[in-house]
Amino acid sequence: MLKHRIDEIYTQLPFYGSRRIAVQLGREGMVVNRKAMQRHMREMGIAGIAPGPNLSKPSPEHPTYPYLLRNVTSRYPNHIWGIDITYIRLQKSWMYLVAILDWYSRYVLSWRLDDSLEIEFVLMAVDEALAQAKPAIWNSDQGSHFTSPQYTERLLEAGIQISMDGKGRALDNIFSERFWRSVKYEEVYIHEYITPRDAFQGLGRYFDFYNHRRPHQSLGYLTPAEVYFGA
Repeated sequence: MLKHRIDEIYTQLPFYGSRRIAVQLGREGMVVNRKAMQRHMREMGIAGIAPGPNLSKPSPEHPTYPYLLRNVTSRYPNHIWGIDITYIRLQKSWMYLVAILDWYSRYVLSWRLDDSLEIEFVLMAVDEALAQAKPAIWNSDQGSHFTSPQYTERLLEAGIQISMDGKGRALDNIFSERFWRSVKYEEVYIHEYITPRDAFQGLGRYFDFYNHRRPHQSLGYLTPAEVYFGA
């Protein structure tokens, strides 16, 4: 229950770090000390995107890449892709969801769901997306999945420029934050998955709806698929 509430607060206010979430929980009668809060957030794979202690740190031996998108606007399909991971709650446990999004069209190129934060499910999503097309620039945060050579070498071999969010830059990953908010409020929170299979089936239905039937105001009320494929 505590992790589910942390997830709700973080989805609504992704710039909140462990201190502010702990304060908010305290206001709601759930007292959690900061070390326990950091442990919960680490287990959930989330970290506040505002300046402060960063739980999504790269491994020390992994290189990071500069943020290439400051003052850059996505101008066409496959110009910029973004990848991110979020926490998906089940009634009695949780899973992790990775998705790859075309920033111009908001089209979901691939996604994978797993019950651990091991890198394999991320690499499977990357390979699935690259089997369809490749972007000029691929953006992520500086988490260990995205600084891993297993991940970066795939992109470099494909001739893709790697971009990584600057530490404490709340706007660097705004497309992913908006996307996750839609996924959580339009699908996850209203269905309360019981089993991993429920989550997989529910998210599969939602992403099909999101790509092909959900009009976006920012796209002139076209769907992501219509914009991505030029329909």
